[in-house]
Amino acid sequence: MNLQQIISVTLILFSIIDILGSLPIIISMKEQGKVIQSGKATLVAGILMVAFLFGGESILHLLGVDVSSFAIAGAIVIFLMGMEMVLGIRIFQDEEGSQKATIVPIAFPLIAGAGTLTTILTLRAEFEVPNILIGIGINLLLVFVVLKSSKWIQNKIGRGGAEVLRKIFGIILLAIAIKLIRTNLGV
Repeated sequence: MNLQQIISVTLILFSIIDILGSLPIIISMKEQGKVIQSGKATLVAGILMVAFLFGGESILHLLGVDVSSFAIAGAIVIFLMGMEMVLGIRIFQDEEGSQKATIVPIAFPLIAGAGTLTTILTLRAEFEVPNILIGIGINLLLVFVVLKSSKWIQNKIGRGGAEVLRKIFGIILLAIAIKLIRTNLGV
């Protein structure tokens, strides 16, 4: 167990999951009368993340892709997500149309979407599994708290505060992506 790795993993996942940046979506869904089961959404997202942490590498080997190549591809996705956050542009489009608010779109893809799953496998190339598991656990706890108290949080930080946090975490993601690319290229 390495505290520095746990903090790094936690911050990276927090930036990718971007639960605070998702507050407007969550609040909008609640205003539309959709019920979000915080515990169920958190549990399903956690199962997806842990399953991908342990099974993702096997899937890659089956496809003939090494972890370093996948890590670089994941870093590019992380870089693009950071660009979205910093510049306020949309590169990735969310699929809509589902009426269920707990599993889709909250657990997947809002919490444990493609970016999160890619990041988890990318993190596995650089960090120890127990530290990643702890980072996932901390993030799931934060996700649960945010889902439970989304209306209260919105009242406290306001839309401007959420936007500032989104930009800060976007810059952090850009730096992390560059570091992951350099590490996996051996630069």
